[in-house]
This record gives sequence, structure tokens and C-alpha cells, in this order.
Amino acid sequence: MMKTILVAGVPVLSVILIFFLFIFLKRSRGLKGILRAEEKAKEILTQAAEEAEKIKKQAELEAKEKDAARQAEFEAQTREKRRKLTELERRLIHKEEALERRYQSLERKEKDLSVKERRVFSKEKELELLEQKINETLQKQVAELERIAGLTQEEAKNALIRKIEDEAKLQAVQTVRKIEEEAKEKGKALAREIIANAIQRSAAEHVVETTVSVVDLPSDDMKGRIIGREGRNIRALEMATGVDIIVDDTPEAVILSSFDPLRRELARMAIEKLVADGRIHPARIEDIVEQVKVELEEKIKQEGENTLLELGIQNMHPELVKYLGKLKYRTSYGQNVLQHSKEVALLAALMARELGVDVNVSLRAGLLHDIGKAVDKDYEGTHTELSVELTKKYGESEAVVQAIASHHRDIDFPSVEAVLVQAADTLSAARPGARRELLETYIQRLEKLEQIAASFEGVAKAFALQAGREIRIIVDATKVSDDRAALIARDIAQKIKDELDYPGQIKVTVIREMRAVEYAR
Repeated sequence: MMKTILVAGVPVLSVILIFFLFIFLKRSRGLKGILRAEEKAKEILTQAAEEAEKIKKQAELEAKEKDAARQAEFEAQTREKRRKLTELERRLIHKEEALERRYQSLERKEKDLSVKERRVFSKEKELELLEQKINETLQKQVAELERIAGLTQEEAKNALIRKIEDEAKLQAVQTVRKIEEEAKEKGKALAREIIANAIQRSAAEHVVETTVSVVDLPSDDMKGRIIGREGRNIRALEMATGVDIIVDDTPEAVILSSFDPLRRELARMAIEKLVADGRIHPARIEDIVEQVKVELEEKIKQEGENTLLELGIQNMHPELVKYLGKLKYRTSYGQNVLQHSKEVALLAALMARELGVDVNVSLRAGLLHDIGKAVDKDYEGTHTELSVELTKKYGESEAVVQAIASHHRDIDFPSVEAVLVQAADTLSAARPGARRELLETYIQRLEKLEQIAASFEGVAKAFALQAGREIRIIVDATKVSDDRAALIARDIAQKIKDELDYPGQIKVTVIREMRAVEYAR
């Protein structure tokens, strides 16, 4: 039984032993893991402590380095400030020494000046006494002379000066009159014949230009199309051409306003093309304006060529031909400059032919004398200077250039041809109706003429005649002699020339009339 029990209990005991053995083994492994973990933790703690110590030492080292750098920088700044202060102190010491030396120098100069001032003061007193003695002596001598002559010193001096002046002027007037009479006797008949013949043969029609042009329209409905929706068409036209377009109550017409005749012509041609085409909108306006610009350039060139053909001039530079064409769209005092230039050329050539001088030079210089007026406003200089520059640039002869340069008497006349060009220019500009001026300017010029004449001593009355081409002066016969009248005429003419701007010439006539009136009672 016991044996059976023992045999049966062996497996149970085995199982129990195995269970306990498993538990024991498991506990042993757990303890080993714990031990290993503790060892590893200790290692980690040791490494962390070492790493912390390293970081701490490194931080202390960096802090010491930064502190040393700041200390070095502070010491450097301190040394620089000390150096600057030392330099400033040195400069101040130098300035102080210089000021001290200057002060001492000024003191010495002041002492020297005081000594000199005392000497000068003493000399001045001596000079005053001497001057007083001299003045007293002179006064005695002058008084004696005045007593002997019966005139004061000032009266005698003025009388002598007046006498010398009058004698010199009268002699000059007599000499000039004699020369003028001789020249007039010889040249008046010939000049009259030449000028009259030239004027008659070159008679030209003058049209006064204005600052506006009128474009005729087929109907008033076209005005609305030119204006366009909200004015876009008219704005495009004005912007493209640079002309003010005025649409008012004028029936079947619009007005173009601009001081530039070329722009007015461009606008006129563009509007006529647009009206004929019928399509009026901003894009079409730009196209038409560009086309018209090309046509206008060709028209200008053609106008210049026609002018040369009309006058029989050859071998002129194409650029000068183009400038000639532009003169058709330029005016001077309302006179068309191209028409004026052609007339001057014809007059100069006719007079040159009569006198037997170079006709070709006179013709070319007369035609080109105002070519500078065709140049745009961007170029500086008077029209004479620009004319000279252009003719030199484009190969005109020196004789032509010099004749142009002297046509306003900016230089002395270099030749007979130059004189003829100037005379022809004056004749063309002075024709009645050739040029116009504002009424206000015209009245002011006449008043100024009469004022200039009335400002002379001995003038009783002055009248401006023939639209200001002549001033007639009546002098007091009791105050002005015949010779003195001639002198007054010359002086008045010179003053008019100096103070007034006018085309052509002004004739000055002085009339001296002696009247004796008695009454029989």
C-alpha cells in the first residue's frame, strides 16, 4: 500500500519540484536583470556625471575667454580714447600757443598803428593848413579873373563848352550835308530807276496769314461724327495733330487754331481725308494722321522744288530745298515767308542785273536770307544766325553766306550783292499791306514817334504820317537856325533808330518857317 502510495506520489512530487524549480529559476533571472539594470544605471549616472563635469568645465573656459576678450576690448577702447584725448590736448596746446603769438603780434601792430596814426594826424593838420592857404590864394586869383572878365568861372566854362560844341556840330552838319548832296545828285536818279523797275517787274500778291484755318464740311451732321462719342474723336485728333479744334455755330465748318501753320495744315488735310473716307474713330484717325504726315513731307519737298524751278536756281542741297518748302507755312508779321523770300530774290536779282554784279549770288542769297525761320524752336539762335549756319552746312558759297549774314546789318556789308539783298528785304517788307501789326502796337508806335520828336528843344509840333513811315516836325524859327534844324533831324532819326523797332524806314522831315505878321490899322 505504502509502495503504491509512494509510486503514485512520485509524479506529483516531480511536478511540485519542477514547479518550485521553475519559480526559483524565474526569480534568479529577475534578480540578475535587476542587478544588470542597476549596474547599467550606475554606468549611466557615472557617464552623466562625467559629461556634466566636462560641460561645466567647457562653460567655465568659454566664460573666461569671453571675459578676457571683453577685458581686452575695453582696454583697447580705453587706450584709443586716451590717445585721442592726448592728441586733442596737444592740439589745444598748439592753438593756445598760436593764439598767444597772434595776440602778441596784434599788440605790436596796434602799438605801431598808434604811432603811425599820430604821425598821420599830424600830417593831416599840416596838409589842411596848406590846403586852406592854397584855396585862399586860388579864390583870390579866381575873384580877380572874374572881376577882369565880368563872368563867373562856371559861366565862362559853360559858355566855352557850348561854343565849341555848336561850332563842331555845325561844321559836321555842313560837311555831312555837302557829302549827302553830292551823293544824292549822282545816285538818286540811278537808284530810283533801278528800284522802280525791279518793284514793277516783281509785283506780288500778299495774303495775310492768321493763326486759324477753316475746314469746310459737307453738312453739320459731320460735326457730331468729328466730336465722337463723349468727345473721343476730337480728343484723338487734337492729340495726334497738336491743334485746337473748335466746333461752334459756324455752319458746315470747323476751325483749327494753332500758332504753328504746319500743324494746322496737317490737321486740315487729316480732317478732309477723314470726312471723305467716312470712317472716323481713334484708330482710323491715327492711321490717317500718319499718312498725312508722309504726304505733307512730300508736299513740302515739292513746294521747294517748284520755287527753285520758278526762279531758275540749280544745284541746291536737298535739305535746303526741304527747308524752303517749310517756309510756305511760316509767317512774319502776317507776311508769308516763302512769298517774301521769292520776292526778295527777284528784287535783288533784277537790281544786280541792272548794276552788272553777280546775279546768281544775289538770287540765291535773297531766296535763302530767311531760311533760318524754317528751323524748329528747339534750335537756339536768331533766324540770321541759323540761316548762316544752314547755308554753310549745305555747301552755299561764301559770298552767299556773307550776304545773308549782313541782311540785318549784323555785320558790315561785304559786297554790293549783300547791299542789294538788304535793300530788297526792306522793299519787300515795307510794301503797303505786306505786313500787319496789332492796332494797339501800331498806335503805340505812332505815339512814341511823336514823343521822341517832341522831346527835343525847339520843337513846336510833331505829326506822324503815312502809317508811321514819316514824322513831320515843325520847329520854332526864333529858337532854331537852319543848320540847327538839320542837326535836329539827324538826332531825331538816330534816336528813333535806337529806341523803336519798325520795318523799312522812317522819314524825318524838320520844317523851319519864319513868319512876319503886322496889322494895318
